Amino acid sequence: MKNRAITPTRNERIMREDDFIVSKTDLKGRITYGNEIFIEFSGYTEHELLGSQHNIIRHPDMPRAAFKLAWDTIQAGHGFFAYVKNMSKDGGFYWVFTHITPDFGPRGEIVGYYSVRRCPRRDALAKIEPVYRQMLDAERAAGTRDAIGAGTKVLTDLLQQSRMSYEQLVFAL
Repeated sequence: MKNRAITPTRNERIMREDDFIVSKTDLKGRITYGNEIFIEFSGYTEHELLGSQHNIIRHPDMPRAAFKLAWDTIQAGHGFFAYVKNMSKDGGFYWVFTHITPDFGPRGEIVGYYSVRRCPRRDALAKIEPVYRQMLDAERAAGTRDAIGAGTKVLTDLLQQSRMSYEQLVFAL
């Protein structure tokens, strides 16, 4: 469950170059594993994280459409790359470059998801932040019911103008 009582701050925590944040969830996005660096950056205890929805660390500056795209991609059995702004328990934030992959069971069925995050490139963040801001502005203007569609349209329009797929855009940043 996402904790809405946390007030975002401007305190940024920057990942070290050799950090890898690793977490694992079940099919519903409930955290089943988090490494020590995940616990450190999130600010939660392992006990608080395990069983919680992964969106417990979702920062309100992230557009909902970005997570819809992530879920659609990984539920279809594909990996997903993205720059993500996360929020710590104390309201601080940290950027990551994430790769989310499905975890397949012995019969090839998806049984959960892995996420491995590393230190993002600062120049890429300078490029993706305005995109997320435009998506978020569109989502807010559209209202709750139509937010995801409005945010998705901003991203889709950008991809069409750039003549790139989403993944090509992420790696071109």
